[in-house]
Amino acid sequence: MKKIFFSLCLLALTTTILYSQPFQNVMISNVGGPEEVSIAINPKNTNQLVAGANIDFYYYSTNSGFNWTSGTLIDNQNGVWGDPTLIWDTVGNAYYFHLSNPTSGGQWIDRIVCQKSTNAGMSWSNPGSYMGLNLPKDQDKQWAAVDFTHGPRGNWIYATWTQFNSYNTSDSSNILFSKSTNGGLNWLTPPLQLNQIGGDGYDGDNTVEGAVPAVGPNGEIYVAWSGPKVRNSQYGIFFDKSTDGGVTWLANDIYVCNQRGGWDYAIAGIYRANGLPITCCDVSNGPYRGNIYINYTDSVTTGDHDVMIVKSTNGGLNWTTPLKVNYDFTGKEQFFTWMTIDQVTGYLYVVFYDRRNYNDTRTDVFVARSTDGGTTFADFRISETPFTPSASIFFGDYINITAHNGVVRPIWMRLVSGTLSIWTAILEYPVSVANPNNIPSAYNLMQNYPNPFNPSTTIRFEIPKSNNVLIKIYDAAGREIQTLVNEQMNAGTYEINWNASNYASGIYYYSMTTGDNSFRETKKMILIK
Repeated sequence: MKKIFFSLCLLALTTTILYSQPFQNVMISNVGGPEEVSIAINPKNTNQLVAGANIDFYYYSTNSGFNWTSGTLIDNQNGVWGDPTLIWDTVGNAYYFHLSNPTSGGQWIDRIVCQKSTNAGMSWSNPGSYMGLNLPKDQDKQWAAVDFTHGPRGNWIYATWTQFNSYNTSDSSNILFSKSTNGGLNWLTPPLQLNQIGGDGYDGDNTVEGAVPAVGPNGEIYVAWSGPKVRNSQYGIFFDKSTDGGVTWLANDIYVCNQRGGWDYAIAGIYRANGLPITCCDVSNGPYRGNIYINYTDSVTTGDHDVMIVKSTNGGLNWTTPLKVNYDFTGKEQFFTWMTIDQVTGYLYVVFYDRRNYNDTRTDVFVARSTDGGTTFADFRISETPFTPSASIFFGDYINITAHNGVVRPIWMRLVSGTLSIWTAILEYPVSVANPNNIPSAYNLMQNYPNPFNPSTTIRFEIPKSNNVLIKIYDAAGREIQTLVNEQMNAGTYEINWNASNYASGIYYYSMTTGDNSFRETKKMILIK
């Protein structure tokens, strides 16, 4: 009887192995109308994630994003007023940057606030530290980055944002920079102004906004932003850098490219939308180390918006022609993009909303992935079902994505029956663990380790030549429950992690099949909780 049962299991494996299932979606919260989201994974422990949403929500996960705990961020001195930005430092502390609404001695959004967590997001410093206080001017749209180079400026934190001299007037806007050299306790005061060309204060195409800092492999600081019409009668993206820890910057900002439609635009069903740029730099030990990338959206073809990327291979001196990331040719909208780099592999991940599949405002979430330094991208839907937004319900100004060592977690908002909720998806990618010159002589699917396990285990496999690899998980009855790998891979030895936090104790099977059907193998593993 046991032989018959196991044969049925193998039959189930062979008859379902060719069909890919959607990525697992996990709702983080639907309480309080959360929107405008940020997410970050701890590079020292990929089971730990933190996230935030407008206006004052925080979330944390201790099992790689399968389950989440929520709380309300409190700062009794500076107040909390949205624009959440979450990052980790080199020793495992998390930081939550946001706008202000002070209880006394100030005004709404008069400073940028930083609150720190030393326990993986379970609690946050109160009060936080702050930067940029310069009454009566307003401080808005901050982002931050940490120096992970372990050099002389290792673990320094850099922040950039927009200062409005007088919000919603013709008065100017500028890009400001500050830094902390002591774990967010204190910040450079006064902050430095980076831009040579300022914008107006109307919070639109003619302001300067979208300053997202990135750190290079030698501790360089890079930042780009969208700016006003100053060249070829086009809006554009500007770039600045510092090679001495933010003490000095370029005498003249570098003009990266045109942004034909500007950054402030309308999308049907969305309260407001933008194409503000995101800057990242590859500090992995891969072949594209040092590449700088800027991701944004633009009206490349008349009437719709696309996800774009430009890159520099020489420290920002020169930039490639903008490349369209989304591989659809339907004239449909793609909007609200964000980019991250897995600094173990150097692979790029770009998340965005996408309407290629519909003739109305139904919206999917896509991720585009590049393994060749941003030369080509493969894009795919990650949301299990579409949603239909409403222009009367504010979505905020951005979504987000984070990645480390093959663990990728996007975050986005969706609207169903008038209720906002925020979601992530479970994306896992194998990471090469061997010298690429040491090519395996045969296909091999190794026994997972540890085994038994709780709640995660590692699966190692080898491929002797380029091939499509499909690895799936099945329960004891032979039912497919998850796809771990489904992609074209180069020859090498790889590892991928399976987190079984959402599954019950018991026997499971994992199966590897190649695209040319030259190899197929199944192994058993045991989950004990």
